[in-house]
Amino acid sequence: MKIAFWLAALSLVYVYAGFPLLVMAVGRLRNRVVRKAPITPTMSLIIPAYNEEEVIAERLENVLTSDYPRDSLEIIVVSDGSSDATEAIVAEFEGRGVRLLARSRQGKNAALEYAVGESTGSILVFSDANIFCEPYALRALAANFADPSVGGVAGNASYRLKAGSESSSQGESLYWRYDTWLKELENRTGSVVSAHGALYALRRELYMPPPDVGAVDDFAISTAVVEAGHRLVFEPMARAYEFAITEARREYRRRVRNMTMSLRAVALRRRLLNPFRYGFYSLILFSHKVLRRLLSLSLLVLLLTSLVLSDSHPFFALAAGGQVVFYGLAVAGYFARRRWIGRRGLLYVPFYYCMANIAAFMALVQFARGERIALWQPQRHPEVA
Repeated sequence: MKIAFWLAALSLVYVYAGFPLLVMAVGRLRNRVVRKAPITPTMSLIIPAYNEEEVIAERLENVLTSDYPRDSLEIIVVSDGSSDATEAIVAEFEGRGVRLLARSRQGKNAALEYAVGESTGSILVFSDANIFCEPYALRALAANFADPSVGGVAGNASYRLKAGSESSSQGESLYWRYDTWLKELENRTGSVVSAHGALYALRRELYMPPPDVGAVDDFAISTAVVEAGHRLVFEPMARAYEFAITEARREYRRRVRNMTMSLRAVALRRRLLNPFRYGFYSLILFSHKVLRRLLSLSLLVLLLTSLVLSDSHPFFALAAGGQVVFYGLAVAGYFARRRWIGRRGLLYVPFYYCMANIAAFMALVQFARGERIALWQPQRHPEVA
């Protein structure tokens, strides 16, 4: 019991403290900078869409404000069998340089592969339909490709909050700020763990369609760059944002889906876990994408062992009591998620943390069962709740 307790505790300490400190130390030693230059290679911006009638017009207006040279920018929207007005809205932009590719519903990975085959740019840029970018974001991405060692560039995605959102949206925003901070640390070691689907780019010749339709697209596509021997870097000036999902239950479903598909993608790119071939990146990948997903098991072991051992020593009693209080605050945060008090850090932080780890546990169960999520259903759509 004591061994199990300490192993669980050490795994938590390593993921949340030891790993960032290790990455920080290695980054200072390596200090891998990118040799940027103001270049403007031909780009194909690919936006997959499924029933995005509420946001697609605003997204395309946002794209058209980009300061990237228009003769070097190809804008493609690929509709994966949309059944609403998405395709009709996109068609209205065709006179302004937007290409619509309409196809039957086959899933996001298939839609992206089809769009890549129809595109012409030397740099492929992938972005979601609900993302809004700063006008200079594409130029910021492109500057990194002046360095021949760079194969892919992850944009700087962030979340904004809608009025009336449940407190889970604050938790998601806080979590993503932490994840962005980790990417900044990882960047100095050579490569970041993966890109976010909000905005990322790679050289055309490095695009590799995921053979598993159940693998999350942004991770599978961006890490293929590292597998090919190139750097995947983070560009803080390529700013993009989206609105956090307003309801906790839809955010929970999104996290279960994404983490299940992410685990399948890690299995797909399991060769990257070989440190003899990929060096320190393998440790980054294992710590960031594998160990963090297993922490839900560590938390369960930590709670059960501390409760069993609480009579043996005051330390274990204190550990058990602290966890009970923390989980009590999480429960209170859940019931107060729509109220002003639920938006206080004392409640929304433990609530979101527990919700995320429950989602991680369910993702592990689905992954172990071999479940595949082939078709993509954006959880920001209210009807999926």
